[in-house]
Amino acid sequence: MLIKKFKSPKTMFIISMAVFGTLAPFVRNIPVSSAELALYRAVMASFLIGILLLITKQKIPFKKIRREIPLLLVSGIAIGINWILLFEAYKYTSVSVATLSYYFAPVIVTAVCPIIFKEKLTFKQIFCFLMSTSGLVLITGIGGTGDNNIIGILFGLGAAVFYASVILLNKFIKNVDGIHRTFLQFVSAITVLLPYVLFTDGVTLGKLDGVGWVNLLVVGLVHTGITYCLYFSSLKELSGQKVAILSYIDPLIAVFISVAVLGEPMTVMQIIGGALILGFTLLNELTPKKRID
Repeated sequence: MLIKKFKSPKTMFIISMAVFGTLAPFVRNIPVSSAELALYRAVMASFLIGILLLITKQKIPFKKIRREIPLLLVSGIAIGINWILLFEAYKYTSVSVATLSYYFAPVIVTAVCPIIFKEKLTFKQIFCFLMSTSGLVLITGIGGTGDNNIIGILFGLGAAVFYASVILLNKFIKNVDGIHRTFLQFVSAITVLLPYVLFTDGVTLGKLDGVGWVNLLVVGLVHTGITYCLYFSSLKELSGQKVAILSYIDPLIAVFISVAVLGEPMTVMQIIGGALILGFTLLNELTPKKRID
C-alpha cells in the first residue's frame, strides 16, 4: 500500500532516513524523562501502526510465528532500552557526538557475528573494524572532552549495544513481516516501559506546554509511527548495498543539524573520528559486484 502510494521504495527509504536524522532537536524540547518519552513513543507508534493494520486488513499470523514471539518480546525490550539510552545521550553531549557514538552499532555487529554465527572475519572486515574503533577513540579521547561529554558518549555506546542486539535478534526472526514485527516489538517495549515509568518518575504529561505537546506528537507519530512504516515497507524491496549507502543519510543529517542549526561545536579530531566510523562502517557493508565475463 505504502509502496504504491510513493511508487518508489528508494524514495520511501530516503524519506525515513532523513526524518530519523531530525529526531534529536524534537526530543530536546520534550521535558520528560527518557524512559517516559520512550514509552510515549512506543504507545503512539503502536496505535498508528495498529490502525494501519486494521485499515489494510493485515492480520498477524500468531500460529505461524508463535515460536518466534519470545524473540520479538526480547527485541522489543532492547528497542525500549535503546531509545532510553539514546535520549539520555542527547542530554549530556552534542547531537553529533551522540549520533556518531550510536552509529558504532554496525561495528559491534561485525565483531559479534563470528562468535554467534561462526562466520569468519575477512581481512577487510578486521581492517574496517580497527579503523572504525580508531574513529571512536578520536571522538572520546581527544579534544578536551568534559565529564558530561564522556557520560553522553557512554550512553550513546550503550544505545549502540542494544541497537546491535536488535539487529542480531532480528536475524533469527524469519517468519514475521516487517510491519507486523515492528508492531509486536513496540507493544513488547510498552509492557516493560510502562511499569518502569510508573514505579520511577511516573506520568508527568501535565507539565508539558504547547511546544512540548507538539514535539511529543511529532516524535511519536511522525518519527516513529509513520517513519517506521515507510522504513520497513521499503526495506524488503531494496538491495543490501542500497540500504547500507542510504542509511548514512540519517547520521549525516543529524551531524549537520547539530553543527549548522543547533550551533554545537565539533573538534577537528571528532570530525576525523566521525568520518572514520561512518566511512569504514560503510566500506565494510559494501561488497564488490561479481564480474560476469
